[in-house]
Amino acid sequence: MRLAVHLPFEVFLETETAKVVAEGPQGSFCLLPRHIDLVAPLVPGILAYLTPAGEERFLAVDGGILTKQGDEVAVATPHASAGELGELAREVTRLLERMAERNRSSRSAVARLEAGFLKRFMAFSRHG
Repeated sequence: MRLAVHLPFEVFLETETAKVVAEGPQGSFCLLPRHIDLVAPLVPGILAYLTPAGEERFLAVDGGILTKQGDEVAVATPHASAGELGELAREVTRLLERMAERNRSSRSAVARLEAGFLKRFMAFSRHG
């Protein structure tokens, strides 16, 4: 199989692989060359692949989308890092913390918008 990992503005990795293991919302899954074609969302985590020489390599990915079509596996992700497994586990922890902070910021912004809307609606109702 051919594995390609795409970041927003560059191709991070293109390599031959015998197996890809990734993590989706329902858990980890494995892709082998003869598996069916699919499209799957990815969660922040570790993507593992096996080189044709039998070496296991690891990438930390910040979520994204994985597609398998024939012998081509493509991953589109906003951020990826290659390295040793322990180092990548720390990277995934950082990615998850960043995602949690973005979620908190989003919830806070929505709460401010809702409060402003209600305030204007109440003022409009009084003067209506």
